[in-house]
This record gives sequence, structure tokens and C-alpha cells, in this order.
Amino acid sequence: MSSSEQKYNDTIVKGFLISGLVWGLASMLVGVWIAFQMVYPELNFGPYFTFGRLRPLHTNAAIFGFALSIVFATGYHTVQRLCRVRIWSDKLSNLHLFLYNLSIVAAAITLPLGLNQSKEYAELEWPLDLLIVVWFVVFLINYFGTIFTRQEKQLYAAIWFYIASWVTIPILFIVNNLSIPVSWIKSYSVYSGVYDANIQWWYGHNAVAFVLTTPFLGMMYYYLPKHIKQPIYSHRLSIIHFWSLIFLYIWAGPHHLLYSPLPDWLQTTGMVFSIMLWMPSWGGMLNGFLTLTQAKEKIKTDATLKMLLVGLTFYGMSTFEGPLLSIRAVSGLGHNTDWIIGHVHGGTLGWVGMMSFAAIYYLVPRLWDTNLFSERLANVHFWIATLGILLYIVSMWVSGISEGSMWRAVDETGSLKFPNWVQITETLKPYRLFRGIGGGLYLSGVVLMIYNVVRTIINSGSGYKEIDPRIGLKEGKTA
Repeated sequence: MSSSEQKYNDTIVKGFLISGLVWGLASMLVGVWIAFQMVYPELNFGPYFTFGRLRPLHTNAAIFGFALSIVFATGYHTVQRLCRVRIWSDKLSNLHLFLYNLSIVAAAITLPLGLNQSKEYAELEWPLDLLIVVWFVVFLINYFGTIFTRQEKQLYAAIWFYIASWVTIPILFIVNNLSIPVSWIKSYSVYSGVYDANIQWWYGHNAVAFVLTTPFLGMMYYYLPKHIKQPIYSHRLSIIHFWSLIFLYIWAGPHHLLYSPLPDWLQTTGMVFSIMLWMPSWGGMLNGFLTLTQAKEKIKTDATLKMLLVGLTFYGMSTFEGPLLSIRAVSGLGHNTDWIIGHVHGGTLGWVGMMSFAAIYYLVPRLWDTNLFSERLANVHFWIATLGILLYIVSMWVSGISEGSMWRAVDETGSLKFPNWVQITETLKPYRLFRGIGGGLYLSGVVLMIYNVVRTIINSGSGYKEIDPRIGLKEGKTA
């Protein structure tokens, strides 16, 4: 056992990293499958493997299986280093890992069976909701116990972004999932009508904020400076970024309900707060970019740095496109079309995916005390993933704008020009085929990464040496 392992509990970090690799592969495999179901309907095998059953399985496995595994892995890793103290309880860490994976396995079983609350990102039935509450409370006690016993007085910005997630997620989850059970496998929401819709999208949009944004910004603020061995460009900007982002994000949910029975003033409020989100989001992106300029010569050869760069780029793109789509006139064209699918996956594959890959490539050699098996494979992974993302989102932009335009098109008599929905669907098939190919490329990159990680773990214990790939310079062993 290394000295780092003795001082810190890195076993729990390894556990969540492996969990992330498993659920990442599973979720993306299902994602590619359902993408091709939209082109080849014969790939729907009823009743358990139809698009309607597999789509919530894909989103839950990707968000709460893959992304949240990486969030917990990096959360455990960073809090120990930044507080300079071992995690408060090893037993609570292990309990968290076990119950967390139990809930994901249960979700993978129940969702294809059709046991579903029909709420976006909150499909799981009430017994699993209670299980999630249990392990999240276990985690909160452990995480904040570590902070309260810390040896480092000052809390760096990265921890604040993680804390925002840990505080807000339980509030969102519990309020939105309040339900009345009618059996062990069925419940009904305590809300109805427009109230249910408003609370659902207050939850749904902020699940994107506090599961897929703030903790990944915490990763950016920690791993980017650590990887390039330079300080963050502006600590002051990181504080402004944090407080402005969490204040504005929480009120933006109603932009999902434009042109609905929701009161106009509330729709407008959501739209205004969404547009204001441009400022803090791009402030954080610029802080990352300006930090990267301190190591721009390494970008050509360092796959991890390339992934951080592209991740930040897609963060900027997504946080521009989201507010744009919240404007009523733009939403009228794009809502419910493939454009929204492209926007979502620009954020998830580009921002969340690339930041996750960067964290994995950073952590695995250090945790297993060996060098990465192949930097070349990591670079191949980067290019395949980037090509896959671009193919995916560009095809969905074209498909979505075509779809929205065809829905709205009228002839000289004022009648719909394309009243036959099947005709529109046939027009979109080539774009959706390219979407599936892009997803397949992205999946193949993940397979390459898993192979690289497994070979790296096999070589564990050989001693980690920082290598500059430009000149072959070997520095001393680092923790």
C-alpha cells in the first residue's frame, strides 16, 4: 500500500471509477441502440426492448450511473486532498458504494419492465427513491464530516462547487418525487396538472445544473491546475462564477414550459434567468481557457489536456445554446425537435463526457501507481470522441431545424404543407442515421479507454513517473 493510500482512502475512489466505466459502457451501448431504433424500427423488440422502455434506461444509466459515479469518485478524491485529511469514515464510504450500485442495478431491471413514474430523470418508483435517499444521507454525513475535521482552513473553490451539488440535489429530488404509493411497484405524484409540470422542470433543469454542471466545474477547478502544475487564472473570478451561477440557475426551469398553461410571468421569469446565465457560465469558461494558456505548448501531445480543452469548449457552446433556446421565438421552432437532442448531447458528450474522460486519465495512473498504458491510445480516443460528438450534434441541428420548419410550413391556403407525420420522419432518417454513427464512434472511444485503463491497472505498482511526451523528460514520483 502506498503512502498516499495510507493517508487517504483511495480505495473508494477506485471503486467509483470502476463503477463509472461499467455504467458508462452500458449506458452508451443502449444509447447507440436506441439511436438506430429511430432509423430502423425493426430493432424494437417488444415489450422490454422498445424505445419507450430503453430510453429512460439510457438516460438514468448515463446520468446517474456513469456521470454520478465520476462525480462521487472525484468528490472523494478532491475533498481529502483539499482538506488534507482522510475521509471521515471508511465504512460509510463502502456502504455508499454498495447501496449506490444496488440502486443502479435495480433501475436497470425495473425500467425495461415498465415500472416507471413517467417523470423525466425521475422515473424510478418509490422504493428505489427511498433507497437513493438512504445512501445520499450516508454520503452527506461522510463528506461534511470530512470537511468539519479538515486540517486546511480555507475551502478552495472546487469544494464549493461540489457542496452546491450535495446541498441542492436532495432538495430537488425529495420535492419532485413526493408521491402516494398504491402498491410496492406503483405510486402517483402528489402534484397534478401545471403544478406537476412546473415542479418537474424545476427539478429537471436543476438536475442538469447540480448533477451535470456544478460538480464538473469542481473537477475543472481542481484537475486542470493540478494537471498543468499552474494556479487557476483567477481565484476571484472563480468565486464570482460560483455565487452568480448557483443563484441564477435555480430559477431557470420554467423555460422548459414556454407556450404551456404555466402563467406567462413565470415563463418569462425562466427565460430571463436563462439568458442571464450566459454571464457566469462564460466567466467560468474563460477562467478555464485563460488557465490553459499557461500550458498551451502541451496541448498538442497531452490527451488529458485536449479533453479538458474540448470539454470547456462544449461547456461554452452548451451554455450559449441553452439560453438561446429559452427565447420564445427560438423555442417555438426548436422545442420537441431533434435540435433539443443535439443540444443535450453537446452538453453531455462534450462537456460531461470529456471532463469525465480527463478525470479518468488523470486519476488512474496515480491511483494505481503506474504510468498510463498508452498515451497514443488516449489521443486516438480523443479524436474519435470529438469526431463522434461533432457528427452527432451537427446532424441533430440540421434535423431539428428541418423538423421544426416542416411542422410550421403552410401552403398558400394556410393549410399545413406536411400534414403527414410519416413524411417528415422519412425526411429526417438520413440525419438520424448520422446521429447513430456519431454515437457509435463515441462508444468505440469509450471501449478504447476501458482497454487502456485495464492494461494500466494490470501494470499497477510499477511506479508512477510524470512524463513529458515532447522530450521524454521524467520527473520525480508525485502523489
